[in-house]
Amino acid sequence: MKNTKVSPLSGHGAAATVDREKAWLKILSTYRQPHIGRSTFELTASLVPFVLLWAGAWACLHFGYWLGVVLIVPVAAGFLLRLFMLQHDCGHGSFFGRRSLDDWTGRMISVLTLTPYDYWRRAHAVHHASAGNLDERGVGDITTLTVAEYDALTPGGRVRYRLYRHPLVMFGIGPAWLFLFKQRLPFGMMRSGALPWVSTMATNVAIAALSGILIWAVGVAPFLLIHLPIVLLAGAAGVWLFYVQHQFEDTHWSRPPEWTFQYAAMHGASHYDLPQPLRWITGNIGMHHLHHLSSRVPFYRLPEVIRDHPELGDMGRITIRQSLGLVKLVLWDEASHRLISFREADARETVARSALPTPA
Repeated sequence: MKNTKVSPLSGHGAAATVDREKAWLKILSTYRQPHIGRSTFELTASLVPFVLLWAGAWACLHFGYWLGVVLIVPVAAGFLLRLFMLQHDCGHGSFFGRRSLDDWTGRMISVLTLTPYDYWRRAHAVHHASAGNLDERGVGDITTLTVAEYDALTPGGRVRYRLYRHPLVMFGIGPAWLFLFKQRLPFGMMRSGALPWVSTMATNVAIAALSGILIWAVGVAPFLLIHLPIVLLAGAAGVWLFYVQHQFEDTHWSRPPEWTFQYAAMHGASHYDLPQPLRWITGNIGMHHLHHLSSRVPFYRLPEVIRDHPELGDMGRITIRQSLGLVKLVLWDEASHRLISFREADARETVARSALPTPA
């Protein structure tokens, strides 16, 4: 069993720690300027291959070459995932660096990703502003209970939370529900004005129109056999990436006034150190600690930051092999300042019960 971790923002070093993270924020601000030509290239290099791969999958299906479909669809899903990462940068205003151009680019991409742009952008902004804050959970996050909150649940509540955190639900049923159904209506944005609703309805109309054209061109069955697996695979990969970015053992959660934006950004988000091909297809989103500290840095400039400041590469670093064990970490233990598993929480509860005095 690992040693209990002491909160890094407790004690006399708190001010120095906050000052250090603020210094990193100032350094990252020098990388914020996007390059219009590079951004245009990245959009073209993501959209054109996706369209060609989709057409290639249809050609293989049309001529009965099922192996070609099986081989092409996962690659097409990778490019759809990459398009979502470009939409993500547009939402932060960091892709072209021009708000209107970023917004309309994001809205067009959202028709392919099935993620209404303005609805997602507002929810994601809340996530960035409150990540790691135990008092501000619930919007744009994966639901994570503390041990105390879990212990206070009814038996039925515990079953529901365990089902929600099960890998089959989290990375299988969950993405299907999120991308195919939940995002069709912007629930939770009632007080955010008309824009999220207008954007969502317009996105739905555009999705229906594009789907109708493709169904007219290739047929209902081929459309579903190609596009549905692409969307589900890309969605599952996207949820996995988001999960790994914040659900690791030494992540940071705290409550105000201990919570600070800078520290939570740098230590509450991981550096998912992927091989170069996966780094490219995921838009460097694995460098998530840097992204959370300064979301206006374009994704293609994040490697520059680590190149110029190698010490940032070791911060919160997680390899693919290490990430596979993270699905068991489901509860935040406020005493030891780390995520723990259901098994560990159950063992603690058993020990606590055994220590209770036996009734006379």
